[in-house]
Amino acid sequence: MRVENKIALVTGGSRGIGRAVVERLAAEGATVVFVYQSNREAADALVARLGGEGRAVRAAQADVRDPARAQQLVDEIVEQHSRLDVLVNSAGIVRDGLLGAMVAEQWRDVIETNLFGTYNYCRAVAQQMMYQRSGSIVNLSSTAAEFASRGQVNYAASKGGIDGLTRAMAKEFAQRKVRVNAVAPGLIETDMSKAVRGLVGDRLKEIIPLKRIGTPAEVAGVVAFLASDDAAYITGQVLRVDGGLSLGGY
Repeated sequence: MRVENKIALVTGGSRGIGRAVVERLAAEGATVVFVYQSNREAADALVARLGGEGRAVRAAQADVRDPARAQQLVDEIVEQHSRLDVLVNSAGIVRDGLLGAMVAEQWRDVIETNLFGTYNYCRAVAQQMMYQRSGSIVNLSSTAAEFASRGQVNYAASKGGIDGLTRAMAKEFAQRKVRVNAVAPGLIETDMSKAVRGLVGDRLKEIIPLKRIGTPAEVAGVVAFLASDDAAYITGQVLRVDGGLSLGGY
């Protein structure tokens, strides 16, 4: 129960890694509000299931590209609970394609969702967390920020931006006792990674030292650690959860 009685906001919480984060934070005692964009059915099902287990979870519809909506949600949470302890930015998309064939819309969609969306929610919680002199922000990055693949220039750029944003924010917020870190997953079993996993196939055993892909729950465990007081002396870090993929070599 590392985050017991903490108030958490999670973006992209209805699917994939975001859903696993909601489940883990709720299981460890947090009150969780999660943001979903369009899949209300999945969001309602998650709320119903966790509510049936006695967890305090609520869903809110929002497009993370909308800064006014981000601020509105944060204000509502603070009005109800008088504080906000944890922010996890997990919302993200892919629009893969080779640069020579990539249209501006593919670039814009990924940058605005992944990078601007992260900025919007970080900006929305900044004043409250600095005022209360406590808080933990965890941004979802990717090993693609450093070890990019062909056809992912937009995705790699967005995640590289998140790494830089995380480090700069950590320095700005440290004097107010607000920590900012990122988690960089490698190949994780989610719908978003299905195409990449399909291309790699059996080569996984050759390129990942642990010889398997990761699970959303394994990423969520690291996020919960960074959100908790167990990580009280960690800020400005990007922790890789990739089964050793980024080690390279043979």
